[in-house]
Amino acid sequence: MNTSDLADSSSPRTADERPEGDFLREVIQPGLAGLMDGSVSTLAPIFAAAFATEDSWKAFLIGLAAAVGAGISMAFAEGLSDDGKKTGRGRPLVRGVVCGLMTFLGGIGHTLPFLIADFRVAMALATAVVVVELVLIAWIRKRYMDTPFLKACFQVILGGGIVFAAGIIIGSS
Repeated sequence: MNTSDLADSSSPRTADERPEGDFLREVIQPGLAGLMDGSVSTLAPIFAAAFATEDSWKAFLIGLAAAVGAGISMAFAEGLSDDGKKTGRGRPLVRGVVCGLMTFLGGIGHTLPFLIADFRVAMALATAVVVVELVLIAWIRKRYMDTPFLKACFQVILGGGIVFAAGIIIGSS
């Protein structure tokens, strides 16, 4: 081993050059996008339905439909967005499946509490799940995207809070 080998091994490498770069591009980024979309975009329809009907079962069905529909939509959107050759984003099938599954999981998380018949209990639990989802998204952004945790929390909770409020306002009118 010569000194130029040592210099090369200690020099900082970009995300594209790191071994985990493919994992970040194919799994983490589309998974994070899916989780964010599923967690946030389904808030308005689920909570609007919940407040409009005050019926846990109807809110559950609407939430299930929103989570499934969003998951399918995001899977196709991510999987068909590019073939990965020009962008280096990796295999489209992997990205599409990951994004679709995480979108579904993001939407179903705060839908499942509506299986509880007591509307007030279901609503309280669903709201708590939303908070956990948003903090989890912020943590993933900190862990994998090097976003400062408080900044990530602020951004995610602000966006989620606006959509959550829209659902409540629309459902209560």
